[in-house]
Amino acid sequence: MKTSAIPTVAAYIGLGSNLASPVTQIKAARNAIAAIAGIKELAFSSLYQSLPMGPQDQPDYVNAVMSIETSLSPTDLLCCLQRIEQAQGRIRRGERWGARTLDLDILIYSGQLIESPELTVPHNGIAERSFVLYPLYEIAPQLVIPGKGNIADLIANCPLAGLKRLD
Repeated sequence: MKTSAIPTVAAYIGLGSNLASPVTQIKAARNAIAAIAGIKELAFSSLYQSLPMGPQDQPDYVNAVMSIETSLSPTDLLCCLQRIEQAQGRIRRGERWGARTLDLDILIYSGQLIESPELTVPHNGIAERSFVLYPLYEIAPQLVIPGKGNIADLIANCPLAGLKRLD
């Protein structure tokens, strides 16, 4: 009897933290994502330090991007990521761009354009955010972001804005 493989797609996840040992939060999230059934890690960027968006009276962020292969639907993937955020102490207060232990975003999902009440892919603002574009470029320099263009072109128009690669 032959079993058919579950189809998989490529996706990119943005990881960010600026509370409760951000580097440790990012590393724990990476491990938690890779441990989800139906997910295989393909690549992980360097860690980057970035200035906070929005209110400046908060610590700098640590950011990274992870490339995965997944058999999960976009909404199932989102639910898994939100469970990891919650397990790592994320409290959603409705505050935009506030400090947080962990922020996990689906940046790209199989080249699809997704617009629903719970999920927008590619992620809003992806083309203007150095803390997303530079780590994404590091692991996928040939990537074309759906509806936005070639990542190399986007990088050329996106200043570092205080972004620093951590060793």
